[in-house]
Amino acid sequence: MQTNVPTTSTVLQSLLRADLKTQWRNRRAVILTIAVPVLILYAWRPLVEKAGGPFILGSCITVGLMATGLMGYTNSIAKDRDKGIFQRLRVAPLPSWTIMASRLLVQLLMIFIITGAVLISGYALDNITIPLAGYALAFLAAIVGAAVYLALGQLIVGLIKNPEIVNATTRLVYFVFIMVGMFGSTGLLGKITEQYVIWTPYGTVQTIIAGAVDPSKWTTTTTQALLVTIGYAVVLFVIGIRKFQWSYK
Repeated sequence: MQTNVPTTSTVLQSLLRADLKTQWRNRRAVILTIAVPVLILYAWRPLVEKAGGPFILGSCITVGLMATGLMGYTNSIAKDRDKGIFQRLRVAPLPSWTIMASRLLVQLLMIFIITGAVLISGYALDNITIPLAGYALAFLAAIVGAAVYLALGQLIVGLIKNPEIVNATTRLVYFVFIMVGMFGSTGLLGKITEQYVIWTPYGTVQTIIAGAVDPSKWTTTTTQALLVTIGYAVVLFVIGIRKFQWSYK
């Protein structure tokens, strides 16, 4: 009796369809993830003249990327591991990397949607105009920035097995990043904090996205922030992947 083993591309397509269906069932959470940075963008309308459009757009996109990487990706991985979904998938005739690749592709789609929503809202609500090249570069910078938060989420779910503790940890980290990052980057927490925040994961991502939105303002500091962002992503992913276990027990 001959056994037909599906090709890797077929397996990846099947996993991707399943993950997209799951994402669609959680569309309320998806809408909320998109709505939060857009609402912040609207609330910061008075700051556009003072801080500049690229800074505002960079900050709002960064908030959306944090929600996707920390809240969406991490909690979905923790829940599926707890339900034993990964264990069942691993006994199937498919490469292990396709399981995570499918999840990451769904997150990539979310990154594009969030970035596009903020850029469009920035023009519609605040009349923020950017060069044509800025739109393309903004999406590329968003992918690099999102890698940091996906890697941080991977680290959290790798170090913590209990899904409830994972959920609480991601919420705490998200809250700290929002409070310290957003208020610290605007100087409300003092000059010293503002100088340190720029080199945190929040600060570096915000810097490279703001620089990508307006390429004419790309500086040496922006390039350094890009290198630091890539460094964050690599280190966090390596540790998170090594510590990750497919089973809850």
